Amino acid sequence: MQKILIAEDEVSIARLLELELGREGFEADIFYDGVSALQAAQTGEYRLLLLDIMMPGMDGVEVMRRIRETSDVPIIMLTAKGALEDKVAALGLGADDYIVKPFAMAEVAARIRSALRRVGGRNRENMLQNGGLVLDKNACTARYGDKFIELTKKEFELALYFLEHQDKVCSRAELIKEVWGFDYIGDTNLIDVYIRYLRAKIDNVFGTCYFKTVRGFGYIMEAQHAEK
Repeated sequence: MQKILIAEDEVSIARLLELELGREGFEADIFYDGVSALQAAQTGEYRLLLLDIMMPGMDGVEVMRRIRETSDVPIIMLTAKGALEDKVAALGLGADDYIVKPFAMAEVAARIRSALRRVGGRNRENMLQNGGLVLDKNACTARYGDKFIELTKKEFELALYFLEHQDKVCSRAELIKEVWGFDYIGDTNLIDVYIRYLRAKIDNVFGTCYFKTVRGFGYIMEAQHAEK
């Protein structure tokens, strides 16, 4: 069951959303202030966020801004502000949709399903995956499941090369040439340093073993089954 986060300080509206989304086959959690909503959203367990703009503690726009620093989870804003400039501002900051109160629950459910379809239908040619690890070549982002991984430019490029060459043993010289470029002059032990960085940020955090040493040859990333 897909989990939806509801951030709404009006109890009656929040409860109605929770009830109706349950009937639509979603599991919903309610948060009545922006701070607790942000903390929950940052766990990465929600497939979509419904954010009221006017909330105590932190407004929905600020919650969205902070979430967008690390996540592209679909966000639908709920607000009593129906002015065009408010809608344009919210969409410009990263909202996927914008619903003005009062609203019909059928409309909210339809907008949620549409947003989730758009996520599922993104161009997968730019998404490389091995097990739970996914790299987006366009956005230059990495995640494991729903958790985003903060990588430097070279860490990302090195991880991307491994994903593009799964089940292939890559020598240090090859990795230096292909990732750092023909003009790079330096010790190939640099690869060992960056492999340690990737292991620290991915393997050690998520209990995986993506970057395997092949003694005397280099490194390999073996293809894994995609996580469900």
